[in-house]
Amino acid sequence: VRRARQLLHMSVLAQSASPCGRYLAAGNNYGEIAIFSLSAALSAEAKEESKRPLTVFQAHPGPVYALVSTERHLLSASDGEIKAWPWAELGKKEALGGYWEVTGPFSAPQLELRGHQDYIHCLALREQQPQCLSGGEDGTVRLWDLRSGAQVQVIEVHKYQECSRPQNGKWIRCLATDSDWMVCGGGPALTLWHLRSVTPTTVFPLPQCQHHVLFHQDLV
Repeated sequence: VRRARQLLHMSVLAQSASPCGRYLAAGNNYGEIAIFSLSAALSAEAKEESKRPLTVFQAHPGPVYALVSTERHLLSASDGEIKAWPWAELGKKEALGGYWEVTGPFSAPQLELRGHQDYIHCLALREQQPQCLSGGEDGTVRLWDLRSGAQVQVIEVHKYQECSRPQNGKWIRCLATDSDWMVCGGGPALTLWHLRSVTPTTVFPLPQCQHHVLFHQDLV
């Protein structure tokens, strides 16, 4: 009965495909991550059972706000923490068959990144480097080394006068990276940054708060 009630009020807040393209991870407001087999669900012979998750596990005590995949891990973000789950373990459940819930060797993450003082809105991977960037409600963008789990850099965007918009708050809702460049926004203005020098180079004249951003070729 409890699970049935949860399903009525469940919201999917984030999703990410595996690097091989065979699986889809979806995170919800209960802190759970479900892993689906895309190949099975999209098959011409797919049945209702094929559309059920291969596994559902409790990733965080609070909602899963962001997901992103590296070649080896699924990264999930919640209230002040980022966790790394090995895709090699998540994908094993398809080979075993059936439905698995809150079990398995991946119930403990291989890596935990802590530093944000509030919930984390967004994650992005830095190209050609084993690094991840996160933006949060605390107004910071944090750069992480995924090999060691160390926090490499903290950028307090709202403290830069050209970016600050106190009337909108300091939260960072979206970010994207392209080599040595980052663009981020939310409460502060949408701004292009040079990461090596930690310098804001371009402030985009958009009055609204941005919720999504990406790089496309030479465009933002």
